[in-house]
Amino acid sequence: MKFAAATIKDIAKALGLSTSTVSRALRDSHEISTETKQLVLEYATRINYHPNPIALSLKEKRSRSIGVIVAEIANSFFSQAINGIESVANDKGYNVIISQSHESYDKEVMTLQYLSSRSIDGLLISVSTATKDLQHLKALHERGFPIVFFDRIVEDINTHKVMVDNFRGAYDATMHLIKQGYNNIATITNSENLSITRERVAGYVEALAQKHIKPRKQLIKYCFHGGMMLSEVEEAITQLLKVRPRPDAIFTGSDKLTTGTMRVLKRKGIRIPEDIAVVGFSNSDLIELLDPPLTVVRQPAFEMGQVATELLLQLIESKRPVKDFERRILATSLIVS
Repeated sequence: MKFAAATIKDIAKALGLSTSTVSRALRDSHEISTETKQLVLEYATRINYHPNPIALSLKEKRSRSIGVIVAEIANSFFSQAINGIESVANDKGYNVIISQSHESYDKEVMTLQYLSSRSIDGLLISVSTATKDLQHLKALHERGFPIVFFDRIVEDINTHKVMVDNFRGAYDATMHLIKQGYNNIATITNSENLSITRERVAGYVEALAQKHIKPRKQLIKYCFHGGMMLSEVEEAITQLLKVRPRPDAIFTGSDKLTTGTMRVLKRKGIRIPEDIAVVGFSNSDLIELLDPPLTVVRQPAFEMGQVATELLLQLIESKRPVKDFERRILATSLIVS
């Protein structure tokens, strides 16, 4: 038997009332007596009646839903950011529709087309590794569709952007390794396409330069899928182990790359930190269970989600076109083990 949601017509038929009377009673109209309102509300509760969201969206010209596109929900950083998004959206009466690009440009475009066709009110997006052509985003933005970028941003679209201080986070992590006596520090990082990659590599290079250590290109390895494919991390580490002098430490540029690097080094029988030290970006709580513990750069992911959602809702609910946009940069924390 196919499920059919209860409607105003069902209530009206059961109580012997007109649909307009039931509708007004549900809206708490002054035109309807207290007794009738109570009768309607009690019956509506009994049959689990809820207003049709599609009908409401047509009436209000707003769906009260926002879309979110991230690379991967299983990534601890993105899952914490989503929690922050939902905490604000739900409090403001908005539903959240979450999608994953899996670092695919085609999937990102297809997902965006689907979400926008379902009349979401706005979009929060952290672009995929493969996203170079921004036409799918520009086309929506030019039509006045509210978009806020978070974490992985693009400069070519003038809207709100929320990120962490990637440069400082990478600088602090690399400087920590230098102060611990490591001189041949490699970095394994995301695709060169991403804003976070460029900023984190710049922070790594600056820390080396300040200590008069010349950066070596062969010690900088880019992983296009950001560690989602362990094979690319393994290939990067295999190449690093051939460099002479061999790296004595590795700075990893994201959650997946940090855990992937540790897995690969363990497979190869390389001890951390005795043989090669590792410091990297990670928001995973599992890092705390390691023995010895790992020094990591933590991002305020939950706060980033909250801030991005607040800015998006401001765009959605503004009575006038917004012309002044914010660039929020949140501080990272170096958690020293």
